[in-house]
Amino acid sequence: MIGVPLGSPRNILFLMTDQHRVDTLGCYGGSGASTPALDGLAAEGARFDRFYTPTAICTPARASLFTGLHPFRHGLLVNPERNGGGRDEVAEEDPVLSVPLLAAGYNAGHVGKWHIGRERGPEFYAMDGEHLPGALNPFHHPSYERWLKEHGHPPFEVRDPVYGRAANASGRGHLIAGRLAQPAEATVEAFLTDQALALLERYAEDFHSGARRFMLSCHWYGPHLPYLIPDAYYDLHDPDEVELPASMAETFAGKPDVQRRYAEYWSADSFDAAAWRKLIAVYRGYVSLIDAQVGRLLDRLRELDLWDDTAVVFTADHGEFTGAHRLNDKGPAMYEDIYRIPGIVRVPGAGPRVVDDFATLIDLNPTLLELAGLPPQRPCDGTSLLPLITGSGAGGRDHVVAEFHGHHFPYSQRMFRDRRHKLVFNPESVHELYDLETDPHELHNVYDAPAYSGVRRDLTVRLYRELVERGDPAYTWMSYMADIGTDRAPDVDGVADEVAS
Repeated sequence: MIGVPLGSPRNILFLMTDQHRVDTLGCYGGSGASTPALDGLAAEGARFDRFYTPTAICTPARASLFTGLHPFRHGLLVNPERNGGGRDEVAEEDPVLSVPLLAAGYNAGHVGKWHIGRERGPEFYAMDGEHLPGALNPFHHPSYERWLKEHGHPPFEVRDPVYGRAANASGRGHLIAGRLAQPAEATVEAFLTDQALALLERYAEDFHSGARRFMLSCHWYGPHLPYLIPDAYYDLHDPDEVELPASMAETFAGKPDVQRRYAEYWSADSFDAAAWRKLIAVYRGYVSLIDAQVGRLLDRLRELDLWDDTAVVFTADHGEFTGAHRLNDKGPAMYEDIYRIPGIVRVPGAGPRVVDDFATLIDLNPTLLELAGLPPQRPCDGTSLLPLITGSGAGGRDHVVAEFHGHHFPYSQRMFRDRRHKLVFNPESVHELYDLETDPHELHNVYDAPAYSGVRRDLTVRLYRELVERGDPAYTWMSYMADIGTDRAPDVDGVADEVAS
């Protein structure tokens, strides 16, 4: 089939991982990476080098993608498993991505991790797909166990588990990694890919008959810890070739104390250098396992004669520390490790390019709708990236603002990041300022350094202005707790509350 002209409505294949570092991908310069499928996708599409999550935690980030709204606006502030006071489900009045797509006659399907709220899954929003609740791989879900039996695969079993060390009486901390006593063909990753392939084939029939276009999402749970993968991938990467993150030199001097407490919670220091090299190698192996599944989907897309008519998007909900800053998982620290994420969009006819403008997951919401020939919903806090993807327009952002509301416990932060500096506003602790040109690993907080007083004031005022414009109530904290000077601009209620010029 001859591809449709650039700018016409497209089919969409949307691929997403969870807790994915950009430095594991060869197309992002990852050392020791083995990601041929994603590297090939990037070679044909737009690779966003300054792509960020609006918040580094699963549920609020995924809800922002689904609604096109900032986390503070949609209100799903934390994961429902440890809800600290946010909403459990998307509000009835908020826009959701599936509604305009279905109204336009699209097939809309979702496979894999959902994690937008507690009870409502894709079927609640009239999408094809089964709700697999929870944050982690559904090893004991009936659908997966039935699939294992149907294919003659061995059941889920973990050998040689790797735990951190807790300070409590048990002494055993979180499960970090382990060997699956299964082949790659029996993993949850393969199970989810099989489900996505089944929907893809059904949608291909509809499309080729002239009936309906489609948007199909496949969201894998990995490479989120614990890294439970088969031997072939557990040992794929040589730990002796792993270079430990420079930020493992973190001392937490001049940093919010919560970071030190979080390091203790995850017992990151319980692993020596050799153990960390192996864990990082295993994490990379997990990425390679998922990349192989991505390759299965892309190959089938070509075989079904859909390649020239289908836009493919790949991203993640947020990154992961994996030992960086002596931390694990994600949490109350707004470092690049967990806020910068992969962003690859391949649109047939657009050609390859590298995009240096800032963008976020929220921008993908109106981008997907524009790929379907639809306008953005209202309200919408994102901007379509299609002009940057096709090279037909400019005017991208020169900065990004992110927010955080807690993980395991309430903790509020806001971040302003431009091309050189990053400001983190911590109303419950010391604020942070990093010069990413001289300190790319964010080890030295220069918030109180006299030489950076001008930078500190500039970024603080810019953050304050944007929070006022967004209506984020965190601006009221900044009015009393940040270096914004004495002049203020009108607040969201029109009250004369002026921001520094």
